[in-house]
Amino acid sequence: MIIKDTVKPNFLNIRTSIKAYDRNALCCGAPCWRWVYHALHSADKWFFNPSVYDEPAFHEEGMDNPDNPTSVILTDEQLLAYLDQIEEKTYCYLDSLTDEMLYEKPENCRFTRMELVLRQYRHLSFHTGMLNGQTAVATGKFPMWVSEADKYVDDGIFFGRYRKGQVKP
Repeated sequence: MIIKDTVKPNFLNIRTSIKAYDRNALCCGAPCWRWVYHALHSADKWFFNPSVYDEPAFHEEGMDNPDNPTSVILTDEQLLAYLDQIEEKTYCYLDSLTDEMLYEKPENCRFTRMELVLRQYRHLSFHTGMLNGQTAVATGKFPMWVSEADKYVDDGIFFGRYRKGQVKP
């Protein structure tokens, strides 16, 4: 239950990032929406068992690497729907885990379940911060950041921070 309670803010934070970012802004040569897909795909695959995984129907070979060209262009609505699926899948999975299972390695996987969970906490938070940095540079505002899901109040997508000299509306 602790893992479930602490993963909720990660999903809220990436959701806020998607609502706030410029999807076509370039980050390291790739549009930001590709980085969103990269982060979501990783959470979908690596949170559970990367060795036993079915790609989403819209996935194209190599699409999870933003450096690879792809003919698929996902909308933010599609990315948010994919995030919804990942959240539901993750919560169901976490509901099925016991403490003992966290120390086991899933089928054909070199990592324990706990290692997989912690790796995805790090990875999802890293890319959320990266996207939020892009947004902050472009807008002068930093998207809301949730630390504890039960303390979260949705009063918009941005904190009330402005660049020096910028007039508040």
